[in-house]
Amino acid sequence: MLKDRKKTTAPEPVYQLKVTLLYSQPLIWRRFQVRSAVTLQRLHRIVQVVMGWEDSHMHGFRVPQPGRRGARRQLLPIEEADEKSTRISDLLRRPKDRVIYEYDFGDGWEHEIVLEDVVARSPAARYPIVLSGQGACPPDDVGGIPGYYHFLEAIEDPAHPDHEEMVEWVGEDFDPARFDVQAVNRAFHGGRGPAKPDA
Repeated sequence: MLKDRKKTTAPEPVYQLKVTLLYSQPLIWRRFQVRSAVTLQRLHRIVQVVMGWEDSHMHGFRVPQPGRRGARRQLLPIEEADEKSTRISDLLRRPKDRVIYEYDFGDGWEHEIVLEDVVARSPAARYPIVLSGQGACPPDDVGGIPGYYHFLEAIEDPAHPDHEEMVEWVGEDFDPARFDVQAVNRAFHGGRGPAKPDA
């Protein structure tokens, strides 16, 4: 009689992603790792924390049409109802595959999320893990890219007519170059040690 054998399955891979806020200059971006099985609904929440948004507006994902390249008009929207069942591995299968994530349809913050690499999962790691990044997240409701750069002009110039109003709104310590990797990782995991990675 044959002995029972334990079924062995390949460990779930981890995706290394780079999210870039389109049209920002210099580019505002983050590099992070997530489990490949996370849903788009979960990815939305992860990107909100990774970037620094407040998750107070609607969002959407768009993907390139199969077999076509290029312009925005060739991107297909994903229904929000499908975000619960669509995993990122359904859309991003090989390095350089991408999706567009838009936050706040009024301000129109568009992000490109690119699969950079597929790596082995570390048993001791807690996912998501933020690896690096550049630039502070713009304040919510600042008016999109044009509004953000008007805001920066105002807070950097005490003589600007909107200086006092903008500083009162956002505070005096806003630094457009600031990004703290460890602070974002603490936001995900609270400074705890290795444990079961997030789903």
